[in-house]
Amino acid sequence: MDNEYNYYQFDEQPEEPVQEPEDNKKQPKKGHKKIMKKAAVLVGCAVIFGAVGGAAFQGTNYMVGKILGTNNKQIATAQTSGSAKTTKLNQSTSTVASDVSEVVKNAMPSVVSITNLSVQEVQGFFGGVMPQESTSTGSGIIIGQNDTELLIVSNNHVVENASTLTVTFVDNNSVQAQIKGTDAEKDLAVISVALKDIPEETSKEIAVATLGDSSTLQVGEPVIAIGNALGYGQSVTTGIVSATERELGGENSDGTKNNSSVKYIQTDAAINPGNSGGALLNANGEVIGINSAKVSGEAVEGMGYAIPVSDVSDILTNLMNKTTRSKVDESERGYIGISGLDVSNESSKLYNMPSGVFISEVTEGGAADKAGITKGSIITKFDGTSVTSMDVLQDLMQYYKAGETVEIVIQIPDKSGEYVEKTVEITLQEQAK
Repeated sequence: MDNEYNYYQFDEQPEEPVQEPEDNKKQPKKGHKKIMKKAAVLVGCAVIFGAVGGAAFQGTNYMVGKILGTNNKQIATAQTSGSAKTTKLNQSTSTVASDVSEVVKNAMPSVVSITNLSVQEVQGFFGGVMPQESTSTGSGIIIGQNDTELLIVSNNHVVENASTLTVTFVDNNSVQAQIKGTDAEKDLAVISVALKDIPEETSKEIAVATLGDSSTLQVGEPVIAIGNALGYGQSVTTGIVSATERELGGENSDGTKNNSSVKYIQTDAAINPGNSGGALLNANGEVIGINSAKVSGEAVEGMGYAIPVSDVSDILTNLMNKTTRSKVDESERGYIGISGLDVSNESSKLYNMPSGVFISEVTEGGAADKAGITKGSIITKFDGTSVTSMDVLQDLMQYYKAGETVEIVIQIPDKSGEYVEKTVEITLQEQAK
């Protein structure tokens, strides 16, 4: 141990005899030599101590770097030029494309605004009910055409109960539209505009949308929403895919209750009232979603929802190929001959029943009675269209005359309480007087 610390010992060594130099030049004194020797030892100790301390300091830095994750081999090293050293930041040369103007420019001709003029019965001030006109707005996407019609997809809640539907195109020309088919369960509707009613100059400005593959969407992928926000005309918002396959109740973007069974795309792109039925685009300008719903509240921000197009492509194809119907006069309208109650999605889950219209009463001698439909059955489809409530069923009946034969899908409870599906043909009758 003593030898280990020899460099810290400053004992004087035995003095050698002093000899007079031959040239009689003056030599350093003995005391001065001692001082110089001690100074050399001190300098050597300082150098050694500095080296040990520096190594310890570097070791400490290395350990801290390991703990904090700052020891990265990819960190840019100092660049040298001659004897001077210049440190450069490790900056990326890539850029994030935030300009979506070209995508929007190409997609805008395929998006339309929809105005729904409806007549609803409201409670009068002095009792009783009275008709009242109501106007609501939404959006739609041009998805195809046949020999005589331009076909537009939207939400069912945008077009339901319409007395008059008006479509406004990208050049601000407006024409009337008809409901071609709806699916209330998925909150989808296809409406049509007669090609002969579209001005020639408008035909040159509009386009059929390109549909993308919503099944390949990734969380974090950029998206663009286009729609008739607040009824002011087409507007654009951007965001990302926040989540996929979201189930929700909540509200549609127009404030109505959402009862759809769809699993939605969630996005932080703003979906405002009037955006319903509009397009959600990917970065390539392809429609991957139909804007539908939002979550609102003081504690909620940036939560909008769209129906994935790939999940409903079969439904859209079916609706596009249905016969376009116009409303019939009330005196000619056909009736099923039942009284019913709604089986909502919540009730369906709670009581293990199919969603639809629960038949609480069958009119004797009516169309349902003659077709063998019994009390306790649940109507789930009417002429291929999903039925989720009495309002939906009554809205559908406005397009069918007495004497027409249609198919109705019902669910019938068996002895064990399970429901069995059955398709029944029924010939509509005039309203019983």
